[in-house]
Amino acid sequence: MSTETDVLVLGGAGVDTVVHVPELPLPYADSYMIRPGIVTRGGQSGDFFALGTHSLGLRTHHIDLLGDDPEGDLVRALHRDRGIGLTEVLSAAGTKRAVNLVSPDGRRLSLYDDTRSQESDRLPEDTLRTLAADSRHAHVVITHPCSYALPVLRESGVTISTDLHNWDGANPYHEPFALGADLVFLSTTALADPEATMRDIVARGRARIVVATAGAEGAYLLVDGEITHVPVVAPPAPVVDSNGAGDAFAAAFLLGWLDGADPLRCARYGAIAGAHACTVPSTRADAIGREELLARVAELDAAGERS
Repeated sequence: MSTETDVLVLGGAGVDTVVHVPELPLPYADSYMIRPGIVTRGGQSGDFFALGTHSLGLRTHHIDLLGDDPEGDLVRALHRDRGIGLTEVLSAAGTKRAVNLVSPDGRRLSLYDDTRSQESDRLPEDTLRTLAADSRHAHVVITHPCSYALPVLRESGVTISTDLHNWDGANPYHEPFALGADLVFLSTTALADPEATMRDIVARGRARIVVATAGAEGAYLLVDGEITHVPVVAPPAPVVDSNGAGDAFAAAFLLGWLDGADPLRCARYGAIAGAHACTVPSTRADAIGREELLARVAELDAAGERS
């Protein structure tokens, strides 16, 4: 069956206000004079993932709730300017927003505005069915309305991926996503036992592959009962912001996965894209392109053959 869309992205549209701080944690003070300053831009997890897959040449469409507000206009402009398809569902609570405190070494602390969502928020099922029927794959961000979309996606027959971010392995909010996706990404940041959590996801859910990213330590890949360490890739420039690195990793991994590549090679794609994302200033929303990614893969392959 032919499709118009390679990747349907659900949720995670919003706006970040980026505040550069001298260090994290930030000591209490009455005031700080900061540079390079404060910038508000469109782009949260779903936006970054959609930008990543689009930049890698995958036909991408994004659906989420947006408000009729200036923040929503920033998200609309991001998609329009980059040529990424967007289906917006009007949100009475407004467009999601967050404040990111970013330190000089690229670490961040994110503060999410929880007033920009309502218990009744949903993505329309008829619209989801139409979009899913025309898609090869769906990537689901762990926002509240998306948990209700999972059964609709499963009925449509598309494969599903999700990113649990800094799940602690116990919070029940994440479980529908963890157990309902074929391909699961998460961070080791809050996990007491990453391997146990990865194996539990596979044992209780439908995941065929679980990837746990571990920052400077690389990542861990669980496939067919075996866990493999994926080495970190050196960034091509100084690290300035880690925001969006996990989304970039997942987007590039998915490129390989949809092309039928070996999971370990998919993970190398992800490591390269994640490292690249760390070199992009937090005031910009940019992602590695397919040509640059594959060129970097070829360089690493050649270096491995010489070693």
